Amino acid sequence: MASASASAFEYAPAPESHSVVDIAPSYGLFIDGEFTDATGGKVFKTVSPSTEEVLSEVAEASEEDVDRAVKAARKAFEKWSALPGAERAKYLFRIARIIQERSRELAVLETLDNGKPIKETRDADLPLVAAHFFYYAGWADKLDHAGFGAEPRPLGVAGQVIPWNFPLLMLAWKIAPALATGNTVVLKPAETTPLSALFFADICRQAGLPKGVVNIVTGDGRAGAALVAHPDVNKVAFTGSTAVGKAIARTVAGTRKKLTLELGGKGANIVFDDAPIDQAVEGIVNGIFFNQGQVCCAGSRLIVQESIQDELLDALKRRLSTLRLGDPLDKNTDIGAINSAEQLARITALADAGEAEGAERWSPACELPDAGYWFAPTLFTNVTQAHTIAREEIFGPVLSVLSFRTPDEAVAKANNTQYGLSAGIWSEKGSRILAVASKLRAGVVWSNTFNKFDPTSPFGGYKESGFGREGGRHGLEAYLDV
Repeated sequence: MASASASAFEYAPAPESHSVVDIAPSYGLFIDGEFTDATGGKVFKTVSPSTEEVLSEVAEASEEDVDRAVKAARKAFEKWSALPGAERAKYLFRIARIIQERSRELAVLETLDNGKPIKETRDADLPLVAAHFFYYAGWADKLDHAGFGAEPRPLGVAGQVIPWNFPLLMLAWKIAPALATGNTVVLKPAETTPLSALFFADICRQAGLPKGVVNIVTGDGRAGAALVAHPDVNKVAFTGSTAVGKAIARTVAGTRKKLTLELGGKGANIVFDDAPIDQAVEGIVNGIFFNQGQVCCAGSRLIVQESIQDELLDALKRRLSTLRLGDPLDKNTDIGAINSAEQLARITALADAGEAEGAERWSPACELPDAGYWFAPTLFTNVTQAHTIAREEIFGPVLSVLSFRTPDEAVAKANNTQYGLSAGIWSEKGSRILAVASKLRAGVVWSNTFNKFDPTSPFGGYKESGFGREGGRHGLEAYLDV
């Protein structure tokens, strides 16, 4: 990997320029169409995970600030919800086009604040962000024909809390359907990645979105808790950890708030003996090492048929040895930085637990940078279902390998988890794929691919992976009174 690899040639550095994005030294909260200081003037710093450099100071919202934002959203709701769907669509189309125009700037910003490689923010995140706004703009004037009855009504004010692994994409997943259906929004981005949401606030102003329709409150978990508990919020949408999701469910219980939870996962990637090995290896790598494994639907458990296990592992190790870890702004980089020191500590502790419990650990030769938060791609063999690394969501570039002999055993191992968000199946037999997929308790099952997303397709989970669906026609229902 990187400079430690024994490749025949070395890639020349190809860094994306910082100059395309202008980060201000400080940012306020975005309430009622204006940036404003937090009550009491509290701020916190956001740092770049790859360098530990402070990028900006950001306002820390109090309960009073959250209340101001909800009141602004409530005031704006009356006029926004009364607009014809075709008029709301114009704003969404405008936002989508501006995102496309500013995609290079936003990709660099997301990489700086999150730590993921620029080729992921540029080629995956930003195109999908624009696509979600385009897609839901198309639904805004067709809600009567969406299958939810004539004249479905918006809920009101949506309180939305998003994670740090896909900051701008999770924002799009939530804001686009909310606005299309006539709701107004108060969104709380993750504390470690607030910048792209604040840049999106500027895009809302650039698009001429009426004041108060979208409000952004930055801060820690206390701001998110205040938003969830606010009595004038009609809808709560949360993507994040299962533990926080359970706390939100307890807060909302007994109220009339509508709730969508997209939580943790421990996705199984099942490889049968007739699978194309090289294609499967690429899918395995994409499934667990994309975004450093900081993906709720990551294929963190590789369940491989015993007869091809050795062949597959040899090919997988060769492929991992070619991955390049380093500067996320370098277009050659495959593995970027872990999002925070806290997350790095969690990944390290769980990987150490796997080794202590008897699993065999392997990583390619890899030189980690001196500054920033880094973890080498790692796979574990000799893993049993009792191992901590096979049960707990690590949320990092760590793959646990288990084997199976029969399809029934593969299904049993795949379903042996408290989660149920995603799975992958690798086989050349369509009948086998369909038979196995029908038995998997997972919200999304990919066939001979992994981590493929589209705004027309619903996404969500079962069990401790949450409930409700985002994306597609199904994603409209969460924001309608039906």
